[in-house]
Amino acid sequence: MNEKAQMKHKILSNLSWKFLERGLVQGVQFIISLFLARLLSPADYGVLALVLIFISIANVFVQSGLNSSLIQKKSVESIDFSSVFYVSLAIATVLYGFLFVVAPVVARFYDNEDLTLVLRILALTLFPGVVNSLQNAVVSRTMRFKKLFFSSIGAGILSGIVGIILAYLGYGVWALVFQHLVSQVSITIILWVTVRWRPTFEFSFGRIRTLFSYGWKLLVSSLLDTIYRELRSLIIGKVYSASVLGFYNRGQHFPQLIAKNINGPIQSVLFPALSSQQDHSERVKSMMRRSIVTSSFIVFPMMIGLAVIAKPLITLLLTEKWLPAVPFMQMFCISYALWPIQTANLQAINAMGRSDIFLRLVIIEKAFGVILLMISLPFGVYYLAMSEIFTGVISTFIYANPNKKLLNYGYKEQAKDLLPSLGLSLPMGFAVFTIQYLHFPPIITMSMQIVVGIALYFGLAYICKLESFDYLLKTSRTYTKKKRKKT
Repeated sequence: MNEKAQMKHKILSNLSWKFLERGLVQGVQFIISLFLARLLSPADYGVLALVLIFISIANVFVQSGLNSSLIQKKSVESIDFSSVFYVSLAIATVLYGFLFVVAPVVARFYDNEDLTLVLRILALTLFPGVVNSLQNAVVSRTMRFKKLFFSSIGAGILSGIVGIILAYLGYGVWALVFQHLVSQVSITIILWVTVRWRPTFEFSFGRIRTLFSYGWKLLVSSLLDTIYRELRSLIIGKVYSASVLGFYNRGQHFPQLIAKNINGPIQSVLFPALSSQQDHSERVKSMMRRSIVTSSFIVFPMMIGLAVIAKPLITLLLTEKWLPAVPFMQMFCISYALWPIQTANLQAINAMGRSDIFLRLVIIEKAFGVILLMISLPFGVYYLAMSEIFTGVISTFIYANPNKKLLNYGYKEQAKDLLPSLGLSLPMGFAVFTIQYLHFPPIITMSMQIVVGIALYFGLAYICKLESFDYLLKTSRTYTKKKRKKT
């Protein structure tokens, strides 16, 4: 088996495990979230969202930059991992102390006394997060994503059980807090056993400087991205209410779930795979193109379909108290449909070692985003959410532009690769939309919409001999045959 074939097999094998992990874990978490959404109020979710703003920003310093450098660097040793561990642990300790002190200030800012203790408890996740980030780096470098499967499943089930029990007993937002805490701790413990990476008593400032020279740009860009992403939640929680923020986040949940399940596994495997081929630009371009074409073939119809069935879906799964989340869900479907293009472009730029370009692009994109956010703010919360759609469209062009020079794969060529999937998704969405006028009960209407949508989309893909459809069929057949031969 030649090098190219070996790489393809390795990528497919790891993608299979990553999709299996994401699919089952998110499936478990999805079912758990349905129970929790019925037991808890939108305000409970809003309080959690407010606290997670600060935890997410703190996690950027703990888990970004140096850890990405460990994955991207051609050759690493035990001392590299241990040095990053001690630096990350020191950062986590300082940040926890800071969050502990400012927690009452945050509570006063949002006029909610409960936030003080919630923030102090949830900030404890920073410490297991230090170990987990290094464990993920080990798994990514060795491309043994099978290890993540068992840890994610175990943590998802255990934390879900804890959350449901506490919600049923009437603990409100604390059910969500301890669900997050148990999840982070348990996934770290399981990986501690399965990955078997241990920090050693060695440290090198020289190694940290080398890793930081690449990683600081990723850290800054990740920080900008996180602050920008959480800015809307911060504004909604302050200007409106925790309940409105709860609707906003719940509307974001379903599209984000699909995007992460489809796009996440591809990108998790793609970055280390691209990094290993960084000296061969044609291979990087080919792998990047395949990622965009394949993921968009799956994501586009799912997002358009989800936007169409948003109202009956929320009514059936979450009850009518969550109906204000419908417009948010429909808008986020458009925004998240663009994820495959954006992330594939950024992963390719990172893998080529051009974190300087990565940082520049993020700064430009966030500047546009903040301008649109400020323009939309006086018009209400729906316009505020809508500004994210326009930002997403602009970002797609911004992120694609450098790859025209780096890989000879610019936005015009990328658009041509995306048009077939979009061209089939739009008529499918229109057909699914018309079914609601048959006036059947919600569960029958939604079932018909899903069946018709799937049948129509794949039927059209087969008739039109879509490249991505043929590729997925051939790849699945080839991979299945190899698995059968091994068994």
